[in-house]
Amino acid sequence: MDNCKIKKTGKDFTLVVAGQIISLFGNAILRFSLPLYLLRKTGSPTLFGIVGACSFLPMIVLSLLGGVLADRVNKRNIMVCLDFLTAGIITLFSFLLGTAPMIPLFITALMLLYGISGTYQPAVQASIPVLVPKEKILFANAVVNQVGALANFIGPIIGGMLYGTFGITLILRVSIVCFILSAIMEIFIQIPFQRHPAQNKILQIITKDLRDSLCFLRFEKPIFVQICFVTAGLNLFLSSMITIGLPVIIVDKLCLTDSLLGITQGLLAVGGIIGGLLTVLLDKRLLPYKAHITLYLCTACSCLLGIGMAAGAAPMTKYIILSVMGLTITIFSTMFSIQMLAVVQAQTPENLIGKVIACIMTIIMCVQPMGQLLYGYLFEHLANESVIIIGASLLSLVIAIYSKKVLSKLKSDNNCLTEI
Repeated sequence: MDNCKIKKTGKDFTLVVAGQIISLFGNAILRFSLPLYLLRKTGSPTLFGIVGACSFLPMIVLSLLGGVLADRVNKRNIMVCLDFLTAGIITLFSFLLGTAPMIPLFITALMLLYGISGTYQPAVQASIPVLVPKEKILFANAVVNQVGALANFIGPIIGGMLYGTFGITLILRVSIVCFILSAIMEIFIQIPFQRHPAQNKILQIITKDLRDSLCFLRFEKPIFVQICFVTAGLNLFLSSMITIGLPVIIVDKLCLTDSLLGITQGLLAVGGIIGGLLTVLLDKRLLPYKAHITLYLCTACSCLLGIGMAAGAAPMTKYIILSVMGLTITIFSTMFSIQMLAVVQAQTPENLIGKVIACIMTIIMCVQPMGQLLYGYLFEHLANESVIIIGASLLSLVIAIYSKKVLSKLKSDNNCLTEI
């Protein structure tokens, strides 16, 4: 137990944050450029959705493995190895691009990258409670969220300029450098870790660990499962609509430039930054059992977006409406996510945090491929995008109303209100 009693300091958390800045910037320019390259080359929203859905599948499976590893393997080693592995995959992809068949190459590369991300994130999330005091968990989550949002703000804007000027090749080279630098920086992180003796085979260990976490969710914290279903529903109907609809509307429907797409995706990241800042500034005023209010605001903004797309306005006017409403949706959804993550981290035993977060992430992500397939098909076969957006808004409103009933159960949970 000695390793678990290492004094929590800010240096190692700072290194985690710094590594995340570099690594997530590399991720951001890739997530912007690779789908855009594919959409430009094929011109098919349906194919765009299919590739995105296939890419998500390994992330769902490997998130569970990532949760087990995060509780049984040194979290620093997970981060370092996966960043080096990502750099290697992008290097191989850059050599094969232009020679191998494009669609299988993109599906394979994106499946590998998303799978690595699914394994990587539980290690980052599980490291927060052991690197910061319990009363600082909400603040630390907001910082990590801000880092991701900042990278997602800068990445698409720079990616849009680089892609429009130099093409995909330079994007790949920059991302390779980012992952290598991140891995080198992470080598110097010290994360408290207690090695568990391996008395069983690896498959038995994984099965037992996942069973423990599922039992914890089912019998001790069933409300976490209900929160998962709320978040998964919003991912299915709202997040997937934004993920697929935003590039399709800007590039295919409005016929605008790659740089404008990059600016809009950057503004979505700004929404994440603002949402994180508001969470920190409002801190004690944000009560988890009232978090459904932010979901009401998300659906209201989404409905306004659909109405704006229905108006007979010029393409640039619609572009501004799309960007502003996307920004506000991200602000409120970020505030909701940070609050719910803080609740889970504060109320989960330290030896289960990685696995529980991984299970929750898996439940939430299971719907993502279905959403991407659905909206890829709808945006290609329905000429009126406003009908799609308003329909998604109404379904999201139903989920938000249900969330009020679910989150009201947190009001009687004194631990929830005092530990975060």
